[in-house]
Amino acid sequence: MELTADQRRHLRGLAHHLNPVVMIGNQGLTDAVLREIAVNLDAHELIKIRVLGDDRALRDEFLQTICKELGASAVQHIGKLLLIYRATASNGDKPKIALPKAKKKA
Repeated sequence: MELTADQRRHLRGLAHHLNPVVMIGNQGLTDAVLREIAVNLDAHELIKIRVLGDDRALRDEFLQTICKELGASAVQHIGKLLLIYRATASNGDKPKIALPKAKKKA
């Protein structure tokens, strides 16, 4: 799911007070870490992930892999924090987070 700039802005505002719920350590993005991220996305829809290590390219790679593997959307990557969103309306319920509607181009 591709997010618009307004939707990203809205999600960043909602995530401002959130603490990271998952940390990616020296072992990298293992299957166990991916499962934990999936569980937290199902529970919260919007999560922060802290990545230990100083390699920015590796953090970008982690962000892309997480989004691809879990069907999530990258909201923001700032420093060592990744902000990820995935709507969980698969069970027929409404998503917990209501996103602003995408504006139509004129």
